[in-house]
Amino acid sequence: MRFDVISLFPDMFAVVRDLGVTGRAHGQGLWNLQAWNPRDFTHDAHRTVDDRPYGGGPGMVMMAAPLAAAVQAARARRAADALEPAPVILLSPTGRRFDQPRAQSLAASAGAVLICGRYEGVDQRFIDRHVDEELSLGDFVMSGGELAAMAIVDATVRLLPGVLNDDESAIQDSFNPALSGLLDSPHYTRPEIYEGEAVPAPLLSGHHANIARWRREQSLRLTAERRPDLIQRAREQGWLTPQDERFLKTLGPGA
Repeated sequence: MRFDVISLFPDMFAVVRDLGVTGRAHGQGLWNLQAWNPRDFTHDAHRTVDDRPYGGGPGMVMMAAPLAAAVQAARARRAADALEPAPVILLSPTGRRFDQPRAQSLAASAGAVLICGRYEGVDQRFIDRHVDEELSLGDFVMSGGELAAMAIVDATVRLLPGVLNDDESAIQDSFNPALSGLLDSPHYTRPEIYEGEAVPAPLLSGHHANIARWRREQSLRLTAERRPDLIQRAREQGWLTPQDERFLKTLGPGA
């Protein structure tokens, strides 16, 4: 799989390419990163990629032509490298929220072309002609799409086979269907007693069924407290068992 990233600051992506889990996987050839700078596709002395917005207003808008040329170059390189066509994704506050299922679908694909916007936005004509999907990390605005793109790359690459030391780790992630889309349970490690607080007894029991039930109940408790919307979604999907529902009733109204 390969991510082609179109950014005015391609050096930022050294973080996911060279460091941590994603960096190790990149070194092993489990995924690849190709960066494209729109300034390399301009034709003036100043390498201009932005201009004032029609209609007035603050800030600048990214021009369509350099971005379009970068996308075309990325697509041509992918074709030359015998890679499947990939969706062009714009990181934008107006996009739908990126989530674990979208990360899983990307991990099962040949990758994507990620567009990192800057300034006040991107010329809509570029979006209409070249962008297949818009994604957002949440209801907030950043200076550019690079950090959002890196988050998407990280969330996706860690799901690829062989990236994590234990492939079961990803299955236990929060929001994973294996957890009914709920939040993960708390985790503990050595020492057994830390500042007077002991590891919960079920985790020390060696009884696999009791451990699994404790983790499920803690997942339900944490999700009901912090993300009740995920409890509702799990109900709608039919992911909660009668035992789950009985436990949720013990948490009081609203669970």
